[in-house]
Amino acid sequence: MSRRALAVLFCCLLPGAVNSGYETDTPVDFTLPELGGGEVSVSDYRGQWVVLNYWATWCAPCRKEIPELSRMHTERKDITVLGLVFEEADDSNFETFLGEFDVSYPILQVDVFHPPEPFGAPRVLPTTIVLDPAGRSVKAFLGPVTGAAIEQFIDAQAGMHSAR
Repeated sequence: MSRRALAVLFCCLLPGAVNSGYETDTPVDFTLPELGGGEVSVSDYRGQWVVLNYWATWCAPCRKEIPELSRMHTERKDITVLGLVFEEADDSNFETFLGEFDVSYPILQVDVFHPPEPFGAPRVLPTTIVLDPAGRSVKAFLGPVTGAAIEQFIDAQAGMHSAR
């Protein structure tokens, strides 16, 4: 096999074969303050697919994801998106920023000095973690991702679960 063929094979297999370090065998649960007041626990959404999206206002790819995540959250009754803002700022800064977007999902504030376990601080922004209906982390997208890619992953997983 040529070097080029090996390189292509390696690049194609690597993303699916490597664990990102965010996957869990047990259900994930943590509680964070919601922008505007109140608290939200991840376990409140058991029975649904949950998409946790770490983002920041200064992150251009994060901004680009917001409309697709909002659409997915609104259109898919089996998926809940939770935006996890990872930066230090007061509520008014975030509200001004979010006023530019039509965000349909809850925005939760992460304490950057004490981020929730088991994930800790994201290695890159954006980071999107998918929790299955049992609450286990089954996939992480490090860097920008499209709503279509998230939905394709969830639909494939849901099909595997229903086939069992």
